[in-house]
Amino acid sequence: MFKELTIDQFIEKLSSDSPVPGGGSAAALAGATAAGLIAMVASLTAGKAGYEEHWDEMTSIRQEMEQARDFFLNAMDEDAGSYAKVIDCFKMPKDTDEEKACRLQAIQDSLYGAAVIPLQIAEKAAELFRFAEIVIEKGNKNAASDGAVAALMARTTVRGALYNVRINASSLKDPESKAELLKKADSLERRCIDAESQVLKQVQL
Repeated sequence: MFKELTIDQFIEKLSSDSPVPGGGSAAALAGATAAGLIAMVASLTAGKAGYEEHWDEMTSIRQEMEQARDFFLNAMDEDAGSYAKVIDCFKMPKDTDEEKACRLQAIQDSLYGAAVIPLQIAEKAAELFRFAEIVIEKGNKNAASDGAVAALMARTTVRGALYNVRINASSLKDPESKAELLKKADSLERRCIDAESQVLKQVQL
Protein backbone atom coordinates (compact mmCIF):
# COMPACT_ATOMS: atom_id res chain seq x y z
CA MET A 1 0.00 0.00 0.00
CA PHE A 2 1.35 3.41 -0.96
CA LYS A 3 0.54 5.04 2.35
CA GLU A 4 2.91 2.63 4.08
CA LEU A 5 5.88 3.59 1.90
CA THR A 6 8.52 6.09 2.94
CA ILE A 7 8.42 9.42 1.14
CA ASP A 8 11.48 8.42 -0.88
CA GLN A 9 9.93 5.06 -1.86
CA PHE A 10 6.67 6.67 -2.94
CA ILE A 11 8.42 9.30 -5.06
CA GLU A 12 10.52 6.57 -6.66
CA LYS A 13 7.36 4.69 -7.65
CA LEU A 14 5.78 7.94 -8.82
CA SER A 15 8.83 8.52 -11.03
CA SER A 16 8.69 5.09 -12.68
CA ASP A 17 7.17 4.17 -16.05
CA SER A 18 4.15 2.63 -14.32
CA PRO A 19 0.88 4.58 -14.77
CA VAL A 20 0.11 3.99 -11.09
CA PRO A 21 0.58 5.70 -8.77
CA GLY A 22 -0.09 8.87 -10.69
CA GLY A 23 -1.56 12.32 -10.35
CA GLY A 24 -4.60 11.14 -8.44
CA SER A 25 -2.53 9.51 -5.72
CA ALA A 26 -0.28 12.56 -5.58
CA ALA A 27 -3.35 14.79 -5.19
CA ALA A 28 -4.60 12.59 -2.35
CA LEU A 29 -1.22 12.85 -0.63
CA ALA A 30 -1.48 16.63 -0.87
CA GLY A 31 -4.86 16.35 0.86
CA ALA A 32 -3.33 14.33 3.68
CA THR A 33 -0.65 17.00 4.01
CA ALA A 34 -3.29 19.74 4.16
CA ALA A 35 -5.21 17.88 6.87
CA GLY A 36 -1.98 17.30 8.78
CA LEU A 37 -1.09 20.99 8.71
CA ILE A 38 -4.52 22.01 9.95
CA ALA A 39 -4.21 19.46 12.75
CA MET A 40 -0.78 20.88 13.56
CA VAL A 41 -2.10 24.42 14.00
CA ALA A 42 -4.95 23.09 16.12
CA SER A 43 -2.48 21.14 18.26
CA LEU A 44 -0.34 24.24 18.72
CA THR A 45 -3.42 26.10 19.96
CA ALA A 46 -5.24 23.64 22.21
CA GLY A 47 -3.85 23.85 25.73
CA LYS A 48 -1.84 27.00 25.04
CA ALA A 49 -2.19 30.11 27.17
CA GLY A 50 -4.05 32.95 25.53
CA TYR A 51 -6.26 30.67 23.45
CA GLU A 52 -8.34 29.13 26.23
CA GLU A 53 -11.69 30.00 24.66
CA HIS A 54 -10.73 28.00 21.55
CA TRP A 55 -9.26 24.90 23.18
CA ASP A 56 -12.34 22.71 22.74
CA GLU A 57 -12.86 23.75 19.14
CA MET A 58 -9.22 23.15 18.30
CA THR A 59 -9.27 19.73 19.93
CA SER A 60 -12.33 18.84 17.86
CA ILE A 61 -10.69 20.09 14.66
CA ARG A 62 -7.54 18.12 15.37
CA GLN A 63 -9.56 14.93 15.75
CA GLU A 64 -11.53 15.60 12.58
CA MET A 65 -8.36 16.30 10.63
CA GLU A 66 -6.83 13.05 11.81
CA GLN A 67 -9.81 11.28 10.25
CA ALA A 68 -9.45 13.34 7.08
CA ARG A 69 -5.76 12.48 6.90
CA ASP A 70 -6.60 8.77 7.02
CA PHE A 71 -9.21 9.23 4.29
CA PHE A 72 -6.68 10.82 1.94
CA LEU A 73 -3.96 8.28 2.69
CA ASN A 74 -6.36 5.44 1.91
CA ALA A 75 -7.49 7.32 -1.20
CA MET A 76 -3.94 7.17 -2.55
CA ASP A 77 -4.40 3.42 -2.99
CA GLU A 78 -8.04 3.62 -4.02
CA ASP A 79 -7.28 6.02 -6.85
CA ALA A 80 -4.39 3.90 -8.11
CA GLY A 81 -6.53 0.78 -7.84
CA SER A 82 -9.36 2.32 -9.81
CA TYR A 83 -7.09 3.20 -12.72
CA ALA A 84 -5.36 -0.17 -12.57
CA LYS A 85 -8.79 -1.69 -13.27
CA VAL A 86 -9.08 0.48 -16.39
CA ILE A 87 -5.74 -0.84 -17.62
CA ASP A 88 -6.77 -4.43 -16.93
CA CYS A 89 -10.02 -3.96 -18.84
CA PHE A 90 -8.16 -2.79 -21.94
CA LYS A 91 -6.26 -6.10 -21.83
CA MET A 92 -9.46 -8.16 -22.01
CA PRO A 93 -9.91 -10.39 -25.11
CA LYS A 94 -11.74 -8.93 -28.10
CA ASP A 95 -11.79 -11.73 -30.63
CA THR A 96 -15.56 -12.21 -30.78
CA ASP A 97 -18.46 -9.79 -30.80
CA GLU A 98 -19.44 -11.01 -27.35
CA GLU A 99 -15.94 -10.44 -26.02
CA LYS A 100 -15.83 -6.99 -27.59
CA ALA A 101 -19.14 -6.04 -26.00
CA CYS A 102 -18.05 -7.38 -22.60
CA ARG A 103 -14.72 -5.57 -22.88
CA LEU A 104 -16.36 -2.30 -23.85
CA GLN A 105 -18.78 -2.43 -20.93
CA ALA A 106 -15.99 -3.31 -18.51
CA ILE A 107 -13.91 -0.37 -19.78
CA GLN A 108 -16.82 2.01 -19.39
CA ASP A 109 -17.60 0.78 -15.87
CA SER A 110 -13.97 1.07 -14.81
CA LEU A 111 -13.62 4.55 -16.33
CA TYR A 112 -16.64 5.69 -14.39
CA GLY A 113 -15.11 4.31 -11.19
CA ALA A 114 -11.81 5.99 -12.02
CA ALA A 115 -13.69 9.30 -12.28
CA VAL A 116 -15.76 8.85 -9.13
CA ILE A 117 -12.80 8.16 -6.81
CA PRO A 118 -10.96 11.43 -7.57
CA LEU A 119 -14.27 13.27 -7.40
CA GLN A 120 -14.67 11.99 -3.84
CA ILE A 121 -11.11 13.10 -3.10
CA ALA A 122 -11.87 16.58 -4.42
CA GLU A 123 -15.11 16.79 -2.45
CA LYS A 124 -13.33 15.84 0.76
CA ALA A 125 -10.53 18.32 0.11
CA ALA A 126 -13.06 21.10 -0.50
CA GLU A 127 -14.18 20.66 3.12
CA LEU A 128 -10.70 21.52 4.39
CA PHE A 129 -10.84 25.21 3.54
CA ARG A 130 -13.25 26.08 6.33
CA PHE A 131 -11.03 24.35 8.87
CA ALA A 132 -7.96 26.13 7.54
CA GLU A 133 -9.80 29.42 7.88
CA ILE A 134 -10.80 28.66 11.47
CA VAL A 135 -7.31 27.73 12.62
CA ILE A 136 -5.83 30.79 10.93
CA GLU A 137 -8.43 33.08 12.47
CA LYS A 138 -8.59 31.58 15.96
CA GLY A 139 -5.45 29.49 16.24
CA ASN A 140 -1.89 30.11 17.31
CA LYS A 141 -0.75 33.19 15.38
CA ASN A 142 2.77 31.83 15.11
CA ALA A 143 1.40 29.01 12.94
CA ALA A 144 -0.79 31.11 10.64
CA SER A 145 1.52 30.42 7.70
CA ASP A 146 1.02 26.68 8.22
CA GLY A 147 -2.72 27.19 7.92
CA ALA A 148 -2.13 29.11 4.70
CA VAL A 149 -0.02 26.30 3.28
CA ALA A 150 -2.81 23.88 4.22
CA ALA A 151 -5.20 25.92 2.06
CA LEU A 152 -2.73 25.86 -0.83
CA MET A 153 -2.37 22.08 -0.52
CA ALA A 154 -6.14 21.67 -0.37
CA ARG A 155 -6.40 23.69 -3.57
CA THR A 156 -3.83 21.41 -5.19
CA THR A 157 -5.80 18.37 -4.07
CA VAL A 158 -9.10 19.64 -5.45
CA ARG A 159 -7.81 20.83 -8.79
CA GLY A 160 -5.42 17.90 -9.22
CA ALA A 161 -8.13 15.34 -8.51
CA LEU A 162 -10.52 17.10 -10.86
CA TYR A 163 -8.11 16.71 -13.76
CA ASN A 164 -8.46 12.96 -13.25
CA VAL A 165 -12.22 13.25 -13.06
CA ARG A 166 -12.34 15.11 -16.35
CA ILE A 167 -9.90 12.93 -18.29
CA ASN A 168 -11.72 9.74 -17.31
CA ALA A 169 -15.18 11.23 -17.76
CA SER A 170 -14.23 12.42 -21.24
CA SER A 171 -14.05 8.78 -22.40
CA LEU A 172 -17.49 7.85 -21.11
CA LYS A 173 -20.05 7.09 -23.79
CA ASP A 174 -23.07 7.69 -21.56
CA PRO A 175 -23.81 11.42 -22.00
CA GLU A 176 -25.74 11.70 -18.72
CA SER A 177 -22.97 10.20 -16.60
CA LYS A 178 -20.37 12.31 -18.35
CA ALA A 179 -22.38 15.52 -17.96
CA GLU A 180 -23.07 14.86 -14.28
CA LEU A 181 -19.42 14.26 -13.45
CA LEU A 182 -18.21 17.29 -15.40
CA LYS A 183 -20.86 19.52 -13.84
CA LYS A 184 -19.79 18.47 -10.35
CA ALA A 185 -16.14 19.00 -11.28
CA ASP A 186 -16.78 22.53 -12.54
CA SER A 187 -18.79 23.43 -9.45
CA LEU A 188 -16.11 22.10 -7.11
CA GLU A 189 -13.37 23.99 -8.90
CA ARG A 190 -15.26 27.28 -8.59
CA ARG A 191 -15.85 26.61 -4.89
CA CYS A 192 -12.18 25.81 -4.43
CA ILE A 193 -10.97 29.03 -6.03
CA ASP A 194 -13.37 31.14 -3.96
CA ALA A 195 -12.64 29.26 -0.73
CA GLU A 196 -8.87 29.50 -1.11
CA SER A 197 -9.09 33.24 -1.73
CA GLN A 198 -11.25 33.68 1.37
CA VAL A 199 -8.85 31.69 3.56
CA LEU A 200 -5.74 33.52 2.42
CA LYS A 201 -7.39 36.86 3.19
CA GLN A 202 -7.19 35.84 6.87
CA VAL A 203 -3.41 35.60 6.77
CA GLN A 204 -1.83 38.84 7.92
CA LEU A 205 1.88 38.43 7.24
